[in-house]
Amino acid sequence: MQITGNKVVLNLTGADNMRHVEAGDFVSHLRSFQGGLEYAGITGKVSAAYTVLQPKAAIDSRFFCYVFKSALYVQALQTTTDQLRDGQSIRYPQFSQIPLPQPSLDEQRAIADYLDRETAQIDAFIAKNEELIALLTERRAAAAQSEVEHHVGGGARLKTRLREIDVRAGSSWEKLPLLSVSIHHGVVPREEDHESANDSSDLSHYKVAKLGDLVLNRMRAFQGGLGVAPCEGLVSPDYAVLRPADGVDPAWLALVMRTPRFVGEIAMRLRGIGGTDSGAVRTPRISVADLGAILVSVPSGTLQSAELQAVVTSTERIEKALMVAQRSIALARERRAALISAAVTGKIDVGEAS
Repeated sequence: MQITGNKVVLNLTGADNMRHVEAGDFVSHLRSFQGGLEYAGITGKVSAAYTVLQPKAAIDSRFFCYVFKSALYVQALQTTTDQLRDGQSIRYPQFSQIPLPQPSLDEQRAIADYLDRETAQIDAFIAKNEELIALLTERRAAAAQSEVEHHVGGGARLKTRLREIDVRAGSSWEKLPLLSVSIHHGVVPREEDHESANDSSDLSHYKVAKLGDLVLNRMRAFQGGLGVAPCEGLVSPDYAVLRPADGVDPAWLALVMRTPRFVGEIAMRLRGIGGTDSGAVRTPRISVADLGAILVSVPSGTLQSAELQAVVTSTERIEKALMVAQRSIALARERRAALISAAVTGKIDVGEAS
């Protein structure tokens, strides 16, 4: 399906080191191919790396806000250049290749009014589910905290219970699944982790994690970015692959390492540029050596199993509720995207829908 209509309804403006922006203009940033074409509500300046688009005629800016965020427009924009990546800028000649819908001003307003109403309801539904997820996540963390957190700060150093494994995939990388570390879900297949970056074409330098290994995202460790590998697979070379000693249940140890007390120990040992509230590439990392200095008392295997089972029992209902809420959000976002695409391309008669 293609967006149809006149090719260009917007002009390029600005050409010096900084681009002037008027209220009512649209500004693209370096994620424009992911829907990052934003409406400017105030006058100001932006970097020359951005593209400023100025309306040629009277338009309803709300309508074009929906157009530029629609899946159809983003897909069309992605076809204008090859090898899109984070940080890549798309220029005006590429924008100008994409046909845009251009209904009458009255039609634009009617569509925008309709989408304002409908998306507000969907957004409110999503927000409520996000609040529910935050609450359930806190309750899940509290369950683990009450059972195992008391083991942090006593006993032996963690380095006596873990050893780092650094085996690279080499020529066997194509035979292994790609794994990622999510701060919410632990170690998961890459396609299930929407936070992860785009796949690389050659993963021979990636590390191999075995079933039961602990995988630590060293940049996100202070946010609980670790988990147990559910199968043998590939992980980023910047991750740490840690193999528990005999007698240490990896699932139990992962619970301990995700508790607030343990995460606090990690935060005190971060090295690098920036602060723990930073989400940038230069976020401080935890070294394996510093991680190994944290004290953890490891009980008998029987007690580990009992504590792990207690957490599983208390969180089973929470996990089910989390899955329902997450699925509800995913479906609502799909519904929102489909609604916008249908409305801006005239597939919905907004007069009858109202």
